[in-house]
Amino acid sequence: MQILEQRFLRGPNVHADTPCLLSVVDLEGLYGLSSTQLPGFNDALLAALPSLHGQLLATGQRGGFAQRLREGTYLGRVIEQVMLDLQDQAGAPAPANYGRTRPVIGHPGQFRIVCAYSQERLAQPAFQLAVDLVEALANAEAFDLAPGLEALRTIVARYAIGTSTAAVLAAAHERGIPTQRVTDDANLFLLGWGARQKRLQATTTGETSFIAVKIASDKQLTKSLLAEAGVPVPEGSTVTSLEQAQRVAARMGAPVTLKPLDGNQGKGVTVDVRDPEGVARAFEFARQFGRRIIVERFVEGRDYRVLVANGAVAAASCRRPAHVVGDGIASIRALVERENRNPARGAGHANILTRIALDEHAADMLRRQGLDADSVLPFGVPAELRGNANLSTGGTAEDVTDLLPESTRLLCVRAAAKIGLDVAGIDIVCHDIALPLDAQRGAVIEVNAAPGIRMHQYPSSGSARDAGAAIVQGLMGDSDGRIPTIAITGTNGKTTTTLLIGHTARMAGMVAGVTTTEGVFIDGKQIAKGDCTGYWSARTVLGSPDVEIAVLETARGGILKRGLAFDRCDVGVVLNIAADHLGLDGVDTIEDLAQVKAVIATSASKAVVLNAEDLLCVAMGRRVKPNTEIVYFSMDPENPTLLQHFEEGGRGVYLQDNAVVVADANLHQELLRVESMPVAFGGRARFNIANSLAAAAALMAAGFSNLEIASGLSTFVSNGRTNPLRTNMFDIRGVTVIVDYAHNPAAYRAMAEMARALLPGQLVGIVTAPGDRRDQDLKEVGRVCGERFDELVVYESQSRGRPMGEAVDLILQGAQDAAGISDTLHRVLEVGDAIRHGLSLCRPGDVLVFACGSSLEVFVEALRVNDPESADLVAAQV
Repeated sequence: MQILEQRFLRGPNVHADTPCLLSVVDLEGLYGLSSTQLPGFNDALLAALPSLHGQLLATGQRGGFAQRLREGTYLGRVIEQVMLDLQDQAGAPAPANYGRTRPVIGHPGQFRIVCAYSQERLAQPAFQLAVDLVEALANAEAFDLAPGLEALRTIVARYAIGTSTAAVLAAAHERGIPTQRVTDDANLFLLGWGARQKRLQATTTGETSFIAVKIASDKQLTKSLLAEAGVPVPEGSTVTSLEQAQRVAARMGAPVTLKPLDGNQGKGVTVDVRDPEGVARAFEFARQFGRRIIVERFVEGRDYRVLVANGAVAAASCRRPAHVVGDGIASIRALVERENRNPARGAGHANILTRIALDEHAADMLRRQGLDADSVLPFGVPAELRGNANLSTGGTAEDVTDLLPESTRLLCVRAAAKIGLDVAGIDIVCHDIALPLDAQRGAVIEVNAAPGIRMHQYPSSGSARDAGAAIVQGLMGDSDGRIPTIAITGTNGKTTTTLLIGHTARMAGMVAGVTTTEGVFIDGKQIAKGDCTGYWSARTVLGSPDVEIAVLETARGGILKRGLAFDRCDVGVVLNIAADHLGLDGVDTIEDLAQVKAVIATSASKAVVLNAEDLLCVAMGRRVKPNTEIVYFSMDPENPTLLQHFEEGGRGVYLQDNAVVVADANLHQELLRVESMPVAFGGRARFNIANSLAAAAALMAAGFSNLEIASGLSTFVSNGRTNPLRTNMFDIRGVTVIVDYAHNPAAYRAMAEMARALLPGQLVGIVTAPGDRRDQDLKEVGRVCGERFDELVVYESQSRGRPMGEAVDLILQGAQDAAGISDTLHRVLEVGDAIRHGLSLCRPGDVLVFACGSSLEVFVEALRVNDPESADLVAAQV
């Protein structure tokens, strides 16, 4: 077997709404063989992955894929199911339930296998392991799955999201706030898009003051500020040598605590130290984690953590140090090992609780209790293994939020405010948290930036508190973090429609982020150049902190290669569906193409704008989300779909008597005249009128006023600067030249219609189409052009796997079939030569269309050879 291609579909895609890995696999010699035709295969696979028995059938009964294997299924489907199951066995953060396998048309033995995933780094290794396992077993070879599965588990652990971060993200998702992990290696996330985005790292937010974090990391400075604010703190000093530590402890004359000045997570902390020898051990332990050590009065009592978020107490827990309880049989070492097998415990912060370490500090704690690791505790007798109660050192927690008196709540809020933290963990030691601190000599011993919240989310006892929600509320307020997002797709007209919408938004005073085939634009300034209609360009816009509205041209290729960059958009626009790019990426029919474009329609949450004159667009209306408005546009005011929509109370935009009309069931209003829209070229560019109708409908659905829409449509000028290769018009010594990106039959048909309406002279076309189109599609380009142009020059653009000139010959064959004569057909392969030849066929008063060029510069340089003056004039306009 061979994996020929793989791509991550990171957002909603033609297969699913969730992230998927698409793989093209060649089964080679195993093609055509069913699982029942491979002796021993089913038994060996089920022995390796018994979990395949546990999957549910459509009837809800257990048996799952095991039953399919026994009935007989093909190996592409087996790889799909094994890959999904391996992710679960590896401990992926969420189940991967979606899979789909389809043959690649025209390539026997090749299959497209689509599998959902929840952790991207896991997906490809899991798929490779699935292929290796299935291939080995199909060939009756032994396969040791354990090492591969362990490697997958290592990947899951390495890229896992910490429990505190996961709790905040879960709260964000619950509120519909979009989230994005900035890198796989860091717990840094964006919550929200554009100007409404916020940053989060664990429980540190983008609003957290850097100075406040530095203060909190300096425990002595923290105590000084808290004392100044009237918050009770234990007295103490900072030392750098053992002699200093022993002098401070002796002077205080009471049990002391030693800890690193800038430590965290309870590292290096020793409490209740009562003699010089104990000070020496505690000092050496603390020095492992910091150079400067605090020696302070030991505060007797229980250890409590209070979480303050958004200026209020969100939760409080009583923390108990790591400990075990005897059973009269097992040693302390065995009890620790037993407790560490608790599924709730894991390494570091990866699980609800942390595994208990039997290290030197634990040994010291046991010595102070007259015990060691091999001691057997009587039944019910506990042994403490840590002096501090941090969960990160194996402690447990009990919720006590409801016990806090008002005075303690206010004190904690004051402490967080004094340090300057928006999210803070206030550590308190006292005998009873239900009583005011001043009544029991309780004290605040630390204020923590980036506090862990798993003790509140998953307490060992008591009520769970949604600390993540409190942090999200403090960070986001009532905002869902989303900016208005409009996504535009279709076969033709996407770029112009996108620019019309973006221009109107800017005219209305908004900072618009726009992606098109020409680049990425933020507030009208180009920040990236090239075809930017896919996933990464949309991410650039959505991740830009100054963008207030996103207007995203979304092409077929981007949807197929990476999926959408957003989980949903406010308004989705589908302009039209026409034959183009067929035979590529599994899109073989125009209905397949409509399925791809429909991803935008189904992703719209507020409204979807559809072409009422395109039956494939109209059919998408049945698939939109519940409560998503459908807004139609039409060049025909009598269109039956449009009229019925109005009768049912819907809204729409249409053309009537050369006016753009916005309408609902009760009111039809003229928005503006066609003549006032520069993009319409006096009403001759009907395709741009249709684009303007769609833009008006999208803007109306997004909440723009009629005045704002009319202002935008009447001031957008489409030329070589603002909209290159989209009906750019020039005068070359009396010949009207139109440069356009037309490259499919529908676009050529519209362009020829517009050009014919300009002047009574002859119409000359310089045309081509990419070589990766099917033979019949290239011939159809030729047929359309042969019927409409008086003289036709065909050149080679991008052969894309074909021999040089083959695509040109197919286009000419179609043109010959349509025109019936060859005298007006010209085969000129090189684009510059073709442009010059086309111009030589023109006289003043003629119209020439140069189509499917890669840039305006190509036209300028071709012109410069014979007419440098005209070339300079054109260059000055682009």
